[in-house]
Amino acid sequence: MDKSELKERLKQCEEEELSLVFPAFNYADAWEVGMLLAENAKQKEAPVAVEIEMNGTEIFHYTFPGAAEYNNMWLTRKKNMVRMKQISSLHAGYLLEYSGLDLEKDWLLDPKKFAVKGGGFPIHITGSGCIGSITCSGLPHEQDHQLIIDTLNRYLEMKIR
Repeated sequence: MDKSELKERLKQCEEEELSLVFPAFNYADAWEVGMLLAENAKQKEAPVAVEIEMNGTEIFHYTFPGAAEYNNMWLTRKKNMVRMKQISSLHAGYLLEYSGLDLEKDWLLDPKKFAVKGGGFPIHITGSGCIGSITCSGLPHEQDHQLIIDTLNRYLEMKIR
């Protein structure tokens, strides 16, 4: 991917993170978002594992047939990246690539514990910052990311009405 395309994708990630912010987020919201994410995955027949965590506590987790423990490992790595950088795991990957940096050498993060692939997204609350993450694994990584984005767009639109 060339620099101009990377720059455009970075801009898109930043816009998603700025616009997909919750006015508040609690256990009931985690359940609703998780169920909507699962519903969206089911409609796509996506063999994914999904998880929502707040302040280090797993609030929602569902694994579809076809997903395995391997996907849960990816959830953990994506969640760790969101927690560390408070941006999406896809955003982190594009940022490293655009800057010519290395996860291990420059950010001092173990690639066995941190993923720079799509499928981890921060839960930001207006005025409070990042309080958790929504993760998905089982599709090609950019589709994992898009499944979360589509779900959050739908959920936040429903809440505004």
